[in-house]
Amino acid sequence: MIENYLNKIILGDCLEIFSDIPDNIIDVTFADPPFNLNKKYNNYRDSLEFKEYLNWCKKWIHEMVRVTKPNGSIFLHNIPKWLTYYSGFLNEVAEFKHWISWDAPTAPMGKSLQPSHYGILYYAKELKNNKYYEIRYPHKRCRRCGFLLKDYGGKKSGLHPFGPLVSDVWTDIHRIKHNKYRDIHPCQLPIHLLERILLMTSDENDVILDPFSGTGTTAIAAKRLGRNYIGFDIDNKYVEISSNKLQIEQTKSKIGNAFISIFIDSIVTLRDKDWNQIEKNYFIPKNKKLIDSNRIVFKEKNNILQQLDYNDHRKRTSNFHNQLSLKLDKCNCHKT
Repeated sequence: MIENYLNKIILGDCLEIFSDIPDNIIDVTFADPPFNLNKKYNNYRDSLEFKEYLNWCKKWIHEMVRVTKPNGSIFLHNIPKWLTYYSGFLNEVAEFKHWISWDAPTAPMGKSLQPSHYGILYYAKELKNNKYYEIRYPHKRCRRCGFLLKDYGGKKSGLHPFGPLVSDVWTDIHRIKHNKYRDIHPCQLPIHLLERILLMTSDENDVILDPFSGTGTTAIAAKRLGRNYIGFDIDNKYVEISSNKLQIEQTKSKIGNAFISIFIDSIVTLRDKDWNQIEKNYFIPKNKKLIDSNRIVFKEKNNILQQLDYNDHRKRTSNFHNQLSLKLDKCNCHKT
């Protein structure tokens, strides 16, 4: 039965389609449902009565958990208001692992605190068996002088060349703010947000299911990472958009055998266990303390690995430091 849905975006109501999906067969389920804020989609508005909305949510949340494998993961993205209810529904049938805070500030509302994040609930079907991989993201640096923003003090010799392990607060992935990068959809998520989630909880050829597929962000992330996908959506226009995009997508988010997430020609997420494979593609200073002031340089350009020796890197580092003093004169981030 699952073969009829694999690597397809299915048109229809998610609760009806869920009835055809067997128990314990999906590796990761992810949902970004309508927020019930009266937003206008292509052919409907998400404007249910309060209890009606929550009763509907409980049904598809329980279905998500039902179809997820015992070692699988369940993710729900929404505003904090609804996640407080979602967590109650999930606590009945799954085990809490994390509440991820995704930094996404909006305009001040005047009579309340400024909304500044979305939440992503991360639950495990069975916590002790949950598939999970530690992931890393690049060091945060001053945009002007290039120094690390975090002061590691006497521990600079232990700096990881690429960056720290990801915490449950994500401030490095931003919403899609410009219409030229968006599909005709009011709630489109960035693909590298989903790639981070999938790198953290799935393997190549795993099956990823999104019951509110929209314009296909989850499915595209899955395909880029060599995963299988299943998407549902009730709107024919969104199914058409996502299906057309998926026809031209490829499994391309990888270096060698290591899957990664790339945004604007830079790696934004990688698995810690894959660093030994990936690090050979970077110029890395032998003295790890230099990472404090020197961003590691990627060797690959236009998908061709340039084999350059450490002497060339040393020249690059020297040139960097010759210019650094000029930058520091204009920057206050490391002045005391």
